[in-house]
Amino acid sequence: MSEPESSEQLQIETLVPFMPHNVEGTGLDFGLLADLTLKIVYADSQSTTERVAEKLKLPVPLTENLLQYLYREKFVDIRGSAGFRNDRYAMLDHGWERVRRLLEVSGYIGPAPVSLSSYTGMIQWQEKVKQPVKPEAIWAALAELVLPESTIQTLGLVANSRRSLFITGPPGNGKTSIARAIHSALGGEVWIPYAVEVDGQIIKIFDAHNHEPVTSQPSVRHDERWVRIKRPLVIVGGEVTMESTDLIYSQSVRFYEAPFQMKSNAGTLVIDDFGRQRVDPRDLINRWIIPLESRMDYLTLHTGKKIQVPFEQLLIFATNLDPRSLVDEAFLRRMGYRLRVDAPTSETYGLILQKYVESRGLKYDSKLLDALLARYKREQRPMACCEPRDLVERCLDICRHEERPPTLTPELLGLAWTNYFGRDSC
Repeated sequence: MSEPESSEQLQIETLVPFMPHNVEGTGLDFGLLADLTLKIVYADSQSTTERVAEKLKLPVPLTENLLQYLYREKFVDIRGSAGFRNDRYAMLDHGWERVRRLLEVSGYIGPAPVSLSSYTGMIQWQEKVKQPVKPEAIWAALAELVLPESTIQTLGLVANSRRSLFITGPPGNGKTSIARAIHSALGGEVWIPYAVEVDGQIIKIFDAHNHEPVTSQPSVRHDERWVRIKRPLVIVGGEVTMESTDLIYSQSVRFYEAPFQMKSNAGTLVIDDFGRQRVDPRDLINRWIIPLESRMDYLTLHTGKKIQVPFEQLLIFATNLDPRSLVDEAFLRRMGYRLRVDAPTSETYGLILQKYVESRGLKYDSKLLDALLARYKREQRPMACCEPRDLVERCLDICRHEERPPTLTPELLGLAWTNYFGRDSC
């Protein structure tokens, strides 16, 4: 194996999940793997040893052993060869009957799962050996935001400690942007499994919406039931219910989808617009108290059995409501850090405007700020940090619509203001 090019690569290489060479090495029951293999042959009319191995994410020799077992049991037949040690397989009547019974129990057809203990161990180990976040990474991640130095220091402490954060403040002042920036400062890559097995039940973990695989591969062969992804960021808002915080069992496909907090393990979970969910905020808070303290979560199978899974992510609550109306002091004490993000002063508003104008390749003129501040004062409208960006973008919309070069003038800003805040504001 070639030497790692950096300390970050060294960290990744030492965490590579070892490729299993036999059934025992998978940590799974032989019968479960054989049944899953049969379902894959059922779902693929062009099944070969290599194709089945690719879908199972298992080595070809191990897959061949499973297929040969199905052949001996007369579930499948060998229909020629597609190459060296690469036979073609087809279903037999006995196999069709077996698959029908299997699908009544579980409709999962995909990569072989890993055991719950393997999943727990990998998530916890990755958290244990994670690299510290350097101050320059924090500054770089927050470079596009205009924040006081004290806020940046707090966010650096949050990123390095991985303690939870409770952000409050009026809407439109960057709470979600701050959460995204902290996550980007964490950086790095982590391993997650496609699925986890518990008592013969399958929990699907990998989610293409929330998990982005990386293209680079480790220099050693690894267990392909695990996929290396960018550290996940999961943001949930008003759609959250108590039911969505537990395992989601589908009666139609008969396997589980992991809840959002499980999908965010080794990454960041943002509860956005906290207090506006379709559940009482106190009930939601009570749901998180034990995981926050123990770093373990408890989920329930449809059989009633409780299982324990890691709760290893940076948890961020963001709300524009009065926190005293949502949570009690006992919960706030359990939060790692609290941060208040207020509306900008005129000076801060001007810095945000100038930075965004220049980021769009336009010329900044202080007359633009004077014109906007005069409007805010005349209408007695509170300022928000997002408004300089939004007003500039609406000016550019006007330029595109009128097929004119991108530019900014007090007159254009006035029209953008009317379109943004509404004509009743004029």
